[in-house]
Amino acid sequence: MSNHNRIGAALGLALYATALSSCSVKDEQSGQNTTGQAAGLDVNWTRDTEKQLTEAIQQAPANGLKPDLFLKGGEKGAALTEAALKYASALANGYADPAQLHEVYTIPRHRVDVRPGLQQAIQKGDVKGWLATLVPQTDEYRALSQAHLHFLQLASQGQFQPVSEGKPIKPGSRDPRVTQVAAALRAVGYLSPPQSQQPANSHPAVHLSVYSADLVAAVKKLQGEFGFKQDGIIGGNTLNALNAGPGWRARQLAIAMERLRWMPRNPPATRIDINTAAAFLDYFRDGRPVDHRNVVVGEADKPTPQLKAPIVRLVANPTWRVPKGIGEKELADKSPAWLQQNGYVLKDDQWIQESGPKNSLGLVKFDMQDKEAIYLHDTPAKAMFGMDDRHRSHGCVRVENAIEFATALAQQEGVLDQFQEAMQKDDETFVKLPNEIPVRLLYRTAFWDGSAVRFRQDVYGWDDNLARALGLAPGTPVRIEQPESSDDVGP
Repeated sequence: MSNHNRIGAALGLALYATALSSCSVKDEQSGQNTTGQAAGLDVNWTRDTEKQLTEAIQQAPANGLKPDLFLKGGEKGAALTEAALKYASALANGYADPAQLHEVYTIPRHRVDVRPGLQQAIQKGDVKGWLATLVPQTDEYRALSQAHLHFLQLASQGQFQPVSEGKPIKPGSRDPRVTQVAAALRAVGYLSPPQSQQPANSHPAVHLSVYSADLVAAVKKLQGEFGFKQDGIIGGNTLNALNAGPGWRARQLAIAMERLRWMPRNPPATRIDINTAAAFLDYFRDGRPVDHRNVVVGEADKPTPQLKAPIVRLVANPTWRVPKGIGEKELADKSPAWLQQNGYVLKDDQWIQESGPKNSLGLVKFDMQDKEAIYLHDTPAKAMFGMDDRHRSHGCVRVENAIEFATALAQQEGVLDQFQEAMQKDDETFVKLPNEIPVRLLYRTAFWDGSAVRFRQDVYGWDDNLARALGLAPGTPVRIEQPESSDDVGP
């Protein structure tokens, strides 16, 4: 969040006015391939359908998109059809192509040919209504859209000013920056406008410098929305989040909506979705959410990739075949006594950590079928699940109360007896699942949790690149490679 201060209210104004040509991207950078789609498409625009399209594109900020990505003004005929197809494709499939933005992205895309739909919509005279059906029809998408417009409105007022750096501000303390804190909270909507009257016999300067209970409550709300410890102390990540004004929040929500547009509209009814930005998982069974728990995912320089892969078996008392790079970097300087105490043995020039409570995979592993060698597992380091920042692994996913979770899966899949028997053994034992359970590793720095919109830090730094692809930040988007440090994937 170190660049939040520089984003400011100008971003929100840019989305409304669509005047920042320096932030625009060329069509080939978007990942769309709509050029020439109008050729051979027999449509007859009327004044009414042209107006509907123009009005719909003017409302593109409701979807986190800039209108001037699609219309420059004065388009007619084939040029207007091209604009309509481009906007429709952005709503249906996303504006950018994640496969062009990431070396590793294996989550299936939502792909719709919008040409027949546009032709029918023009014939029926309902272009605007048809376009509205293309976006995800979910409560989350609607909540993100409403929040996006809300923060755009706040950003357009241009009232946000960041809070100066300094020592942490603790509840009840006095600090001259408290007035800045109050103003920042109001500018982002966490605090109501100030009362016009001061309390009787008060000293205004002293009163305004006190970090009072109402300000503490607002800061705690902010901390909750960002997943921080709600202690009310302003400093570090909390100060960064406070200084992430309404323009930054609008940008994160625009990015979040784009990522939702990439996704299939009908996900597997039984699945595990892991938000690697927020470090938690949600388990859905037959379309219903049945489990939510914290996870630990890859560090900033060892990012857990965005992929979809199935769990095919449970592994009781797993051994860990240590990747060569991890062994060279982290085990080479360990004493023979330490290696023996922690169960490491060298076999055929590879370190193996034998089964047991000290094993880095814990007592259960969820084997996944994917070429990136990512999997879910238990861990002996339980304390990490209580931390705000749970980006602490070599790329794989540590699951909170993993044995409990594995037991639930085994029961639901009808292999509970086999799993419990396997857990009683000392050696590594495999229990195949009758049905594969899809796992989706998603990266969502803004999301709706069913009751409120939440934000998370962009730990992997992927948001800036997508912002460039959407024309919300200057520069050309690039293809993000998995860093060399993530080649040795592990717990």
